[in-house]
Amino acid sequence: MGNQGFCSPEPHTGDAPAKPVHPCHFPMYVVKVADFLQMDGPPEAHHALLRKGLLHQWQPGLFVIFVSHQWLGRSHPDPDGQHASILRRSLEGMIQGTLQAEYEIEDEAPRRRRLLEPSSIGQGYLFLDWFAIPQITARAEGVNEEATKTDAARAVQSIPFYVEVSDVLLALVPELVHTETGQYCNYTSWFSRGWCRAELWCHVLSNKRDKIVVVVHSTLEAKFMQSWDWQNNIVVDGEFTVESDRAVVGSLGRRAIESKIAHLSEEGPLEVYRYFLARKAAMLGQASKTWDMNGFLERFKFPSMELAVRDTSSMNAVMCAVMSGDVMMLRLLATYAADLNFTIYGLNSLGFRDSFTVLMAAVKSNQPASLVASLIHLRADVSRRADIGDNAACHVKRPEHVQVLLQARADFHTAHEPFCFTPLAQAAGMTSAPTLKALLLARCDPNPSQSGLGITPLIGLIRFARGSPHALESAALLLEYRADINASQMKFQPKGWSFCCCLVTAQYGSKALLGGWCDDHASSCEVSYL
Repeated sequence: MGNQGFCSPEPHTGDAPAKPVHPCHFPMYVVKVADFLQMDGPPEAHHALLRKGLLHQWQPGLFVIFVSHQWLGRSHPDPDGQHASILRRSLEGMIQGTLQAEYEIEDEAPRRRRLLEPSSIGQGYLFLDWFAIPQITARAEGVNEEATKTDAARAVQSIPFYVEVSDVLLALVPELVHTETGQYCNYTSWFSRGWCRAELWCHVLSNKRDKIVVVVHSTLEAKFMQSWDWQNNIVVDGEFTVESDRAVVGSLGRRAIESKIAHLSEEGPLEVYRYFLARKAAMLGQASKTWDMNGFLERFKFPSMELAVRDTSSMNAVMCAVMSGDVMMLRLLATYAADLNFTIYGLNSLGFRDSFTVLMAAVKSNQPASLVASLIHLRADVSRRADIGDNAACHVKRPEHVQVLLQARADFHTAHEPFCFTPLAQAAGMTSAPTLKALLLARCDPNPSQSGLGITPLIGLIRFARGSPHALESAALLLEYRADINASQMKFQPKGWSFCCCLVTAQYGSKALLGGWCDDHASSCEVSYL
């Protein structure tokens, strides 16, 4: 059992990383997708599948789907087989073409689907921790507990390697209830877990050219994860059952991002290298780094300050300073007449649309209010809008952003074509509840006149807040400020708001919030629970 097997990959084969970041201490065991589809009921443990000959040791060239999930029991991950049933039916749908992963906003779904061919899935392999790792709680009779503990510990230490070499990370996050605690387990709770975040980071920060993350919400709904989702959920801020795991998992995240930066420094692309170097401190939960001029030019690979200021690439010197949170460097660049109002391009895959301004990027990336204020003081234009009509106010992430932009007389009330989002409608599902409260206190209208896509703040919350720990509190705030619960989305939601209410109960696992409100407004509320 302690044999290293195929832990060490052979020379580069296919898309397997030639130099894995993380070490492997225990063989990676996987199950054929075809065999998994023939199983039934709760998943069997490692020793049972090993005895049946259904486990295979990973080797380079295998197409592997790493299943990341939240346990539904304390001693068994899926006591009633609910996760396994949904996973089987979802995989069958992907193979048969009846279930396709969709992209929420950015139009990259066609390219990503080509990397997720039905034939690859059907002939592929699954990694599931219960299958792959010797479990102390379910060891075979006669097997020494200490040996099982040792193997299990080595396997757990190898999880970063397992997810790194997998081709797809599949987050299995249907709305289910923990069998012992009674708490809802879903996308929001999965994203809150430190280990789940670590698995995600080890995959997306691997040196593989193509990284695919598919989120399965149900047998009818699968989505490609947006890049901003994982960047917003840093590892060290996750929840841990064992608090000492925080430091261990934090070191995994640090190793992953430092290796990513080193790889990009050698192999490129340069703009992605600069981006992750600039974002490193924030992604590790550390204080922003202040660079001296020579250190800034050297690390971000600018030949001189004069050439840095003239650089028009997507991660030019201004963007490097902004993403680093470095106010002093930003001010220095301004003395060299750097353009603080240039239009960003080429960073879609990192979460910034073409047509974004530097100010919008600073606000969306949750830079300190002092940096946002410095940009404005240095003449960054608060009135500029991007391609869908949004301005910096649409992307606020903290109450201080609201205050700084209000002082600069940014427009917090107007909806602009073509989408016609008001800042409150766009921010509702993408910001914290305290920030939403700041917008409401700034007299942003919870019931704006509808045009364009016709998305009100409540509908915006439903459409964009999946996975947010603030969603319920934000919904309560909007209802407190008399947001119209029966408003319908003009363009895409002919059944109106009652359908969105159903989405709240299905997505966030609580009838109490809207149910209590509707009990008090029975004559006007059209809620029908799923």
